Amino acid sequence: MKLRFFLVLLFCISICFGQNEVNPKVVDLCKKAKHEINEQNFSKAESYLKKALKIDSTFADIYVIQGDIYNFTLQNELSVKYYNKAISLAKNPKPILYFITAEEEVRASLYAQALEHYNTYLDKTQPNDPLQKESIRGIENCKFAIEAMKNPVSFNPVNLGSSINSEYDEYLPAITADEEEIIFTVMRPRDKNTVCIFCQSEEDFYGSVKENGEWQPRYKLPYPINTSYNEGAQCVSPDGKYLFYTLCDMEETGEGSCDLYWSKRIGNRWSRPRNFDKPVNTNYWESQPSIGPDGKTIYFVSNRPGSIGGMDIWKTVMLEEGIFSIPENLGPTINTADDEAAPFIHVDGRTLYFSSNGHVGLGGMDIYYSTLSDTGWTKPVNLGYPINTAADEINLLINAAGTTAYYSSDKDGGFGGQDIYSFELDERLRPTPVTYIKGKVYDELTKQPLKAYIELTDLTNGTVITSTFSDPTTGEFLACILTGSNVLLNVSHPYYPFYSENFQIEKKYTELEPYHKDIALRRPEVGETFVLRNVFFDFDQSSLKNESHVELDKLADYLKENSAIRIELGGHTDNQGSAEYNEKLSLDRAKSVYNYLINKGIDKNRMSFKGYGASKPIATNETEEGRALNRRTEFKITGYEK
Repeated sequence: MKLRFFLVLLFCISICFGQNEVNPKVVDLCKKAKHEINEQNFSKAESYLKKALKIDSTFADIYVIQGDIYNFTLQNELSVKYYNKAISLAKNPKPILYFITAEEEVRASLYAQALEHYNTYLDKTQPNDPLQKESIRGIENCKFAIEAMKNPVSFNPVNLGSSINSEYDEYLPAITADEEEIIFTVMRPRDKNTVCIFCQSEEDFYGSVKENGEWQPRYKLPYPINTSYNEGAQCVSPDGKYLFYTLCDMEETGEGSCDLYWSKRIGNRWSRPRNFDKPVNTNYWESQPSIGPDGKTIYFVSNRPGSIGGMDIWKTVMLEEGIFSIPENLGPTINTADDEAAPFIHVDGRTLYFSSNGHVGLGGMDIYYSTLSDTGWTKPVNLGYPINTAADEINLLINAAGTTAYYSSDKDGGFGGQDIYSFELDERLRPTPVTYIKGKVYDELTKQPLKAYIELTDLTNGTVITSTFSDPTTGEFLACILTGSNVLLNVSHPYYPFYSENFQIEKKYTELEPYHKDIALRRPEVGETFVLRNVFFDFDQSSLKNESHVELDKLADYLKENSAIRIELGGHTDNQGSAEYNEKLSLDRAKSVYNYLINKGIDKNRMSFKGYGASKPIATNETEEGRALNRRTEFKITGYEK
């Protein structure tokens, strides 16, 4: 925008030359019109131009000045019309006229005409001309846009309705992984409590919940989330427990112009917002956070030192609640010499959507996506036309399944201003689909809800995919599961023996059915037996597979935290094979677990091991499913050290 107005100001001098002798009265009227433009008195400027046209309708500068007015007032198609008229009338227009006309033609989506005028500008200028680079980039954008418009992507936005949208501006939607709650920003008129003296409006957070597939009437988030300041640029964690957002000009708690803050929901209440503090927040601009599915990695935008361009995308990791790592720049594959904004990391943990005016696109800010691979971020892909246009497209949110996108627009047919829309995302643009497990954690005996640590681990490589806590008031939790992976669900509590389960999620690019599972944790009473569901052996072997290490490490941690507990490790088989063979195999497997725990620092005197063979089935041996359940490793609490 700065370049745009700088170039228009250049037009306040004559831009054409080589014309026939001009009536002095026309020249005087044009000077008066230019003066009024400088004062932003556009109506008065146009009155002078009308008088000039009556005297001489062939004077090119009249059309240039009229084009300037439409340029200033963002009426692109009209400015293009008048600039082209000036080009046709002038015998030898200055090269800058071709450049500014091309810029306006891009904004009017007239890419073929713009391509021609960019090329003309390059032909008429020297290689060291300051706008050569801009022209070359303009040519690249035009070529891309022409092809993109020939091959449009699927795009059919649907307004979310009157429960969400109003006559005010609604934008920046944030949604939970189960798509049952949405939080968004509303710009409403100022009231008596608005702190900003010069602001005519105030931004606040609103929310809505979905019941029977319908969004319910929106509600304003309570204090302390909403204040008399402007709150905005928010994201919500996949489980809905954390809200990360931006506050600006907070003298008491802020580090600079705009800072990142976080709040935690406990039951139905939000905690007092807390500043991220240093090293994340600085006296520069930090905004637009997006949290990854691990509940720890946060992407945001800043113009801090170390940025490649104006605004760059950075990331930080929440090492523990409220403590953040030194931010890292995402590097030159993502960030350019211009601006990047509005990062959204999908809950697959590896697909990043963001806006940029530095990558090749259709003009202005376009939305792109990049995928995190073993070697880093892939080259960003433009989402294409008509999702992207010549205007600025800034914010996009994708649901967990990767099928539906949410965004805001002031397109015709809405309720007024910016409204929030959803649309089915073209299959070519979708991330890896993710489903989720949702339920409650509670004490099996008392039925009281428990605050437990929920962790999903990829058993292939041992990396944590997602982690969260169940709500201490309700016991509710939600955790995302990446498709196409073998996942260990682990629910742990300092006192209760952990619960674990294995999920093999098929990779499907369709809507996925979520898992609903309530988890009862049993107290560690003497004689209680707990199945280790994620301890694996090869067929007829007693050596532990690598996938077993995650679960056994959890058991080791539990035994270290509860150092008085003594256990017996029991191996079990199905009824295939002889009793003697099964008893030996089960004993050897139990011993392998025993030895692994010793190597992890557990005192051998706290443990024993035994092979039960097929003598204690927990399911039928008549089916493969039943036999698989019978092939298991357990630990039994045998006592407590005094």
